[in-house]
Amino acid sequence: MGSVRGNETNLSLGKKERCSRDLSTRHYMKKTIKDYDLKGKRVIIRCDFNVPITNGKIDDDNRIIMSLDTINYAIDHNAKVILMSHLGKIKEESDKDKNSLEVVSVRLSELLNRKVIFSHNTRSEELTNLVNNLKEKDVLLIENTRYEDLNGKKESSCDMELAKYWASLGDIFINDAYGTCHRAHASNVGIAKLLPNGIGFLIEKEITKIDSLLNEDTHPFIIIMGGKKVSDKIPIIKNLIDKCDTLIIGGAMSFTFLKAKGINIGKSIVDVENISFCKDMLDKYSNKILLPIDIINENSENIKIDNIENDIGYDIGVETTKLYCDKIKSAKRIIINGPMGLFEQPEYANGTKNIYKCITDNNIKTIIGGGDSASSAKNLGFSNSFYHISTGGGATLEYLSGIELPGIAVIEDEKEVYN
Repeated sequence: MGSVRGNETNLSLGKKERCSRDLSTRHYMKKTIKDYDLKGKRVIIRCDFNVPITNGKIDDDNRIIMSLDTINYAIDHNAKVILMSHLGKIKEESDKDKNSLEVVSVRLSELLNRKVIFSHNTRSEELTNLVNNLKEKDVLLIENTRYEDLNGKKESSCDMELAKYWASLGDIFINDAYGTCHRAHASNVGIAKLLPNGIGFLIEKEITKIDSLLNEDTHPFIIIMGGKKVSDKIPIIKNLIDKCDTLIIGGAMSFTFLKAKGINIGKSIVDVENISFCKDMLDKYSNKILLPIDIINENSENIKIDNIENDIGYDIGVETTKLYCDKIKSAKRIIINGPMGLFEQPEYANGTKNIYKCITDNNIKTIIGGGDSASSAKNLGFSNSFYHISTGGGATLEYLSGIELPGIAVIEDEKEVYN
């Protein structure tokens, strides 16, 4: 098979080793799939086919669809296409059957209108022979990369012997799995260290859109935070609190901030370990932080914050929604990370839905930060209403925190650009 590059230094990038991005000074344009002559080349594309599957059927194929532009580009340019992805978590042998990518290969065949060859093996002579027999425009999907986690977590720990085998199958490596860019695995960071590499169209779109909004100098700039845990959002808050004009907080995490103010929050969720952080933020940025003034409780009643007794808050209240929308109307750009309430249940979706409606009615440039935020936008009918809805929850969370994602950091720079 093909040779691999000799540079094997700094192969596994842990969180402590990742470089922070200084968006105000310079950034790098990464090489993309368009920078290579693909004709006759074996092009390994790391995709994100981590789709929900129930009883052997794909529930939502959006992640597969999002990968098609890059795959079709490789096919159209006469590459021999080798696709890789993980699916779910593989902790024991019984996990393999329910997390096989074979069902994805069937759906891909339909979407690409061509046969997708499927390898049941992640590492074998049979797989090597399949690759050796590929013709131009052929597409091969390799079985779930996390099958290799059964014996020592070789995929997740970025085992370089495994990465060397996978790299030997290709001539060029393209990472288009944005949702795993915050992980240093053998199938992204490992292979990229060993082959000429670039990013695909999905990752290019993600980082271009996010950097575009972050680098703008338009105000008011508003951050909207929701979801359950304060701990998940601390890095973003620390990174963006000085850059934004207002930090709007909803969801269950708002109760930790309210608790830090000495307000009785009844039986609502509290991130006890981070009450002191919330108090510190409120002390330093009281003029920037907006908190709920009423809630919707477990009985779908609208309760003012001062009247909470043994209630549990499941959504922001009517007056809070109005307060937030009045502030939002003047914004020039917004980042949202987390819903305002338990949007999956209609009786607790109004806060999130009305915030989204306010943003779209006022045509404000907005990024939805993946995960539950993206799910809420889709479920509430706002799939095509924002400047960008990210496909990566954890990846976007870290990217907005100012951390260079290892799956992107490892990719070769095309050129250096100064802002």
